[in-house]
Amino acid sequence: MGAKLKVAGLLTLGAVAGALTTMQLTAIARNNYAPIPLEEMQQLARAFDILKSDYVEPVDEKKLINDALAGMVSGLDPHSQYFDKKSFKEFRESTTGKFVGVGIEIGMEDGVVKVVSPIEGSPAFRAGIKSGDLITKIDDTPVKGLGMEQAVKRMRGDPNTKVVLTVFRKSENRSFPLTITREEIRVQSVRAKVVEPGYAWLRVTQFQERTIDDFSRKLEELYKQDPNLKGLVLDLRNDPGGLLEGAVALSAAFLPSDVVVVSTNGQIADSKYTYHASPDNYMRRGGVDPLKRLPAAVKTVPLVVLVNEGSASASEIVAGALQDHHRAVVMGAQTFGKGSVQTIRPLSADTALKITTARYYTPSGRSIQAKGIVPDVWLDETAEGNVFAALRMREADLEKHLQNGEEKNEAREKAREEARKKLEEQAEKIKDGSIKPLPEFGSAEDFQLAQALNRLKNRPVMVSKTMTERPLDTDTDH
Repeated sequence: MGAKLKVAGLLTLGAVAGALTTMQLTAIARNNYAPIPLEEMQQLARAFDILKSDYVEPVDEKKLINDALAGMVSGLDPHSQYFDKKSFKEFRESTTGKFVGVGIEIGMEDGVVKVVSPIEGSPAFRAGIKSGDLITKIDDTPVKGLGMEQAVKRMRGDPNTKVVLTVFRKSENRSFPLTITREEIRVQSVRAKVVEPGYAWLRVTQFQERTIDDFSRKLEELYKQDPNLKGLVLDLRNDPGGLLEGAVALSAAFLPSDVVVVSTNGQIADSKYTYHASPDNYMRRGGVDPLKRLPAAVKTVPLVVLVNEGSASASEIVAGALQDHHRAVVMGAQTFGKGSVQTIRPLSADTALKITTARYYTPSGRSIQAKGIVPDVWLDETAEGNVFAALRMREADLEKHLQNGEEKNEAREKAREEARKKLEEQAEKIKDGSIKPLPEFGSAEDFQLAQALNRLKNRPVMVSKTMTERPLDTDTDH
């Protein structure tokens, strides 16, 4: 397992908040609770009493109850979760795109924190932290040995408090301390630029509360820079998902009014719904539709959607809707396959359940649970082929994932394990430079972006000769 995690760490470009989830933040009041199975509840109470009285040392009663709740929910599927006070606060931060910290996107390299990018305008940006800097100490604590989550927690804190980061800058071969004052950071989940005259690139990294506002503003800016865009690349690679309303709104920006974007179906009446490309389906009460300010050309501009194995949930909704309506050409690799919706059910002011309440379906009725969106055009990661793709986890690799209901494939995990072992053998080559890490998305070296632009220009595309559709695994042991 250690080797697997070591190699997988090389894929990490930043700390992504909120993992692989499409969420509805609506709370539904329910007074008709199901009958409680008395015998089983008595067993639970008896177990609680035994642990409290007979365990080797005193146990915290609240911790026992919290752990029981967490275990009850986590046994259902990989996306349902119990939020205690601390985790609920962190979850709400992840969906709003706001947190208190220094403002850097990070990864791990050789056991220390590597700065992927300072967030523009953040305290870290103003202090002069640069991409590629290594953070070796946080206050008096060496980073070596800390996990990414622990490092992130130490850099976050209360507003107006200070943290001292010890930075090693390779290009200058020196270490130096930086004292940074924490403040509220707003994460930009949308990036965009005109790549060349007539062609633009727009990347969505996650669907948060502010994503559609940011998306509309960035798209408006692109058209101000170049009013005669001939083509647009919508980049959803490694987008783990987020808010369902955001996926509906982004799809609606490109689709005709009122067409079906996605439908959901579950056990209760509230989970059975069809979402259309209409403000009523993605706007909250009292808000102003941010899509209104977009130019009419957005509805007809030639569009390519880039996806990969890390595109999940809300990003799959967008890719599936645009593909089914023949509004865009989907290029890249088969997506993650997370076709379920999670809903937040508050238990108190500070705690909640995030539970799977529905499966979602593309406009043509496809369930992509454990399968994903199959691209129209398959692309390797680089001109030399795929280096990292087989290492990325997918929905079908998660324990207790919901089944799709199609054919069984017992060879899938064996093939994936063989591919993983092969790539683990190459880990040292990646570190010593024999194998280069993937270039930054949107850069001049981005092979898949170059192929997407070729498609928009009706030029030859270097289609993958090895990638094929993944067969489904519906093993009932999951």
